[in-house]
Amino acid sequence: MKIMDFLDPEAISADIQVADKKEAIKALVGLLIKSGEIKEKDKDKVVKVLLEREALGSTGIGQGIGIPHGKFAGVKKLIGACATSSKGIDFESLDGELVYIFFLLVAPEDSAGPHLKALARVSRLLKDKYFRDTLKAAKDTKALVKIIKQEDLKKT
Repeated sequence: MKIMDFLDPEAISADIQVADKKEAIKALVGLLIKSGEIKEKDKDKVVKVLLEREALGSTGIGQGIGIPHGKFAGVKKLIGACATSSKGIDFESLDGELVYIFFLLVAPEDSAGPHLKALARVSRLLKDKYFRDTLKAAKDTKALVKIIKQEDLKKT
């Protein structure tokens, strides 16, 4: 599975300007709306699903990474968004560190396989310190898209 299979380039943003976890999730959902993957009218419902998932345990997995995810009946296939934050956000991470790289995943309610595969794929890629550092150093959204596409070509 390739990241770009579920990540629309329109749902990628370099250096989001948000202050906390809730704002970060809203910004990521906003990217899905901008890309046409989610309807504007569903924004609050999707944010609620993601915040409910966060209440079970933070998806800030450490090393500056957050992978908020959830299931929503309003989507037909797995979709994703990606963003970076240059100043970092308190995401209540497992290691207590700020989060600089976000991958948001939203799957249909009846979908388990693709959702878990995507989580595993993103997690595996982000274990690579060079990849994390490259994402964090991306100057703009165009560079971020290029980095992710290049990584997809390397590892399948």
